[in-house]
Amino acid sequence: MARRPKGRFIDGIVLLDKSTGMSSNFALQRVKRFFNANKAGHTGALDPLATGMLPVCLGEGTKFSQHLLDADKRYLVTAKLGERTDTSDSDGEVVQTRAIDFTEAQLLTALDFFRGETQQVPSMYSALKYQGQPLYKYAREGIEVPRESRPITVFELNFIGLEGDELTLDIHCSKGTYIRTIIDDLGEMLGCGAHVIMLRRTQVAQYPYARMVTLEQLEALVAQAHEQQIDPSVLLDPLLLPMDTAVADFPEVNVPDAIAPYLMQGQAVRVPVNADLKTDELVRITLGDIRRFVGIGTMNEDGLLAPKRLIVIHDEPVESQ
Repeated sequence: MARRPKGRFIDGIVLLDKSTGMSSNFALQRVKRFFNANKAGHTGALDPLATGMLPVCLGEGTKFSQHLLDADKRYLVTAKLGERTDTSDSDGEVVQTRAIDFTEAQLLTALDFFRGETQQVPSMYSALKYQGQPLYKYAREGIEVPRESRPITVFELNFIGLEGDELTLDIHCSKGTYIRTIIDDLGEMLGCGAHVIMLRRTQVAQYPYARMVTLEQLEALVAQAHEQQIDPSVLLDPLLLPMDTAVADFPEVNVPDAIAPYLMQGQAVRVPVNADLKTDELVRITLGDIRRFVGIGTMNEDGLLAPKRLIVIHDEPVESQ
């Protein structure tokens, strides 16, 4: 007999404001425990040094976390100029110190180099894997392994300020972009070296900054619920965003109630759809007049809606807020 998962069936997404000094997995496990969720997953780790937006998917929401992992991100970063470290951030050891000697024009020219589509070689201190092991494990043993450059896109790179030896930038970039590597490369272009001393993720996809909550806030709500002798879910669940917000940019295909049972059994069904939809384009599937989200699928070459990932319906969905 299969063992029933511990925790309750609760589906949705929490926008956690991760604090510095903790791993993303530690933060994830705390959120899971506060919500007493049977399942949880995050959408792309933040370094312990970094703070900011870490969407945590609960329950069936974990089925769509990959789409947030693939989403654009925005960061506020402060770099210390004149020092290069072995990890490209302040958690590492200084390996080179140089004078800061560049003009404003040279700085602006260097910043422009990183805008648009470029190639980036990931840091040895990244979580990318080589032969099944994260690169940072090799780095800690002093082993250098080959890394291929990867295409990235920097949609915006805004100069915020330069105070003394600290440079602050706002960067909107594609998935897989390593901000530490941008700062390290920028420091080399300026001839002085640089490393990250503050990194804050301010946006993932289109999620609102104002909806973020900290672990301390969640803990306080749990304590408040115990004082009021109510279930913590009464205070915590209103913080959840609907799980379909992870695929909000996908076009919607609505399935009539009459054929919904066939779709939910995994069968491809014929439905009236927008003629602009391309074959194999991912779509967001809703059911009936209430347009209940049930998963994602594609239109196949026969013009049928083929489900790709469907949720298990346990209870009432989290409403949009």
